[in-house]
Amino acid sequence: MSFAPDYRYMLDVLANRRPARLPLYEHIICAEIMETILGTRFAHLADGGPADQREFFRNHCRFFKDMTYDTVSYEVCMTDILPGHGAILGGMPGPIQTRKDFEAYPWEQLPDLYWAVAEKRFEALAAEMPAGMKAIGGVGNGVLELSEDLVGYELLPFMQADDPDLFTDLYNKIGDLMVTLWTRFLARYSDTYAICRFGDDLGFRSSCLVSPTTIREHIIPQYRRVIGAIKAAGKPFLWHSCGCIFEIMDDVIALGINAKHSNEDAVAPYERWIETYGQQIGLVGGIDLDIICQKKPAEVYDIVLERGRRFRNMAKGYALGTGNSVPDYVPVEGYLAMVHAAQAIRASE
Repeated sequence: MSFAPDYRYMLDVLANRRPARLPLYEHIICAEIMETILGTRFAHLADGGPADQREFFRNHCRFFKDMTYDTVSYEVCMTDILPGHGAILGGMPGPIQTRKDFEAYPWEQLPDLYWAVAEKRFEALAAEMPAGMKAIGGVGNGVLELSEDLVGYELLPFMQADDPDLFTDLYNKIGDLMVTLWTRFLARYSDTYAICRFGDDLGFRSSCLVSPTTIREHIIPQYRRVIGAIKAAGKPFLWHSCGCIFEIMDDVIALGINAKHSNEDAVAPYERWIETYGQQIGLVGGIDLDIICQKKPAEVYDIVLERGRRFRNMAKGYALGTGNSVPDYVPVEGYLAMVHAAQAIRASE
């Protein structure tokens, strides 16, 4: 089918107004899923030389265009360059457990470590961006995720109880790092990126991962700094966070976020997100990943067709996609059924 991408439809969503054409959005799509659909191997090229990286992003961008997205999702995560990285994956403590660890950690080296990896990737992405498209993403990872990698999720409460000053200093230092990286990113790649985003999973199925008081006292202030820098650069901000985070949603909305992504039907039906927050911010996603994974493709198509139309009519700014991401275990046929249903909604309007 003939498709002319236009990133401005996603800007409409971030402005919380109804776009003339329903956009598709995904936070992350596994490169192996893209390879299967495109019939081309390219994931291994991401860490290669300049020519390899150009070829990686040519295919990465081609996938989003072929699947009729108006934007290309891409970020370079901070956790990947952290010395001692791994605690966020579980099974090990992070490199900072004491004041001595904190003071010995190579904070000043982190921006150089990050840009040694990220700059080449962002440049290659910019060079391969298709006409009519721009990117969504930027400097990956949020405040809680960085603290989980530096300390360990299970160990953070012990630090908070045993050394509250260190706990506070840790989050301030994380904010410093994020502001430093985002400031350079915004100065160099604003032409490539239409919308800035970071993901920070603050919740799970029944509640926030840490207490709302901790979020308000230690995480929200760092959000304010980073989101403030993004908004000062004239960019809208899309926040991704999983879980039951209703207790702190108003706090985050007050920071000026433009849209929110991630949902799970076991947490709340998507209608609740729209009814509660749809007048204030755009909403993105709506299709629970379990539907894509567990239903037959024909069922996925019918469910997405019905829900997509309903969510588009309920919300002001809405883009359709999974409620989380498209990892390697997602059935390709289920993912394609969702995409085809979104295209059918467009064709019927």
